[in-house]
Amino acid sequence: MVAGCGARESEPASVTGDPALLQEHGFANADAHEIIDRLEALPVAERPQSLLASVTATSLQLRDDAGREAELPLPDDQFYLSAAPFVKTTHECAFHSLTACRGELRNREVTVSVVDSSSGETVQDGPHATHDNGFVGLWLPRGITAKLTITLEDLTGAAAISPQADDDLTCLTSLQLT
Repeated sequence: MVAGCGARESEPASVTGDPALLQEHGFANADAHEIIDRLEALPVAERPQSLLASVTATSLQLRDDAGREAELPLPDDQFYLSAAPFVKTTHECAFHSLTACRGELRNREVTVSVVDSSSGETVQDGPHATHDNGFVGLWLPRGITAKLTITLEDLTGAAAISPQADDDLTCLTSLQLT
């Protein structure tokens, strides 16, 4: 099922699947960017247990316990990367689950730097807080190759990132702080 593009203001444009799923979870007028930011910011205990929300390189995919599904496209010029810096423990992940993924460093103040490898331009630089799930959510320009550096006190980790392809990973769990 495809919701109408722009005809009804109560549904986001380009929603495929069941728009009632969005309505029931309070996302009726939200786009993928807003839903991702809202879910990521929720304390773990308040995240909906009946909703599975995953981010791919191109869309936000939602599914509930009843098997209903909805999909919303990410902005064409942006890529969402959720990074879980760690010191001791991590897990493997490819596509970030906003409702299930957990990282080691919950609710910690970190410094995040993203520098475009081609131009040397700083894309992001400054303080961030890891969410209650241990992840830092980053909206990045699509198509860049960059160096991501995360610092926690005297510990630092870095990784090359390249949010370009439609199948690129959205969950970075290999960034160890040493």
